[in-house]
Amino acid sequence: MGMRPPPSDSDDGPDVIEFGIAEVAAVLDDGDVSFPATGTEVVESLSDPRIKYDADGHTVALSEAVSAVERDHFDSKREFLNALHPVFERYRNSRTPGVIERVRAALPL
Repeated sequence: MGMRPPPSDSDDGPDVIEFGIAEVAAVLDDGDVSFPATGTEVVESLSDPRIKYDADGHTVALSEAVSAVERDHFDSKREFLNALHPVFERYRNSRTPGVIERVRAALPL
């Protein structure tokens, strides 16, 4: 997943904010992981990074997300990402917004 950040007058910063499986895919691309592999092998080879699961930057350890997947062996990167997708969706949908987020959402802009 990814989304464009809010517009600003500055050209600094990324064009897209990566989170969820999009961030996992980027971490896999930068890491030294080969498939087939177990979830534990993937986590260990990437040093258990924290992965953003929403556009607000909330994170979860990759090991925690992988432990929520019902299988442990993956034949390909795509299989690994597909298995993680519903886990990150649950994290994203179950998180309760903070007070500031609720106030911001209530204000007309």
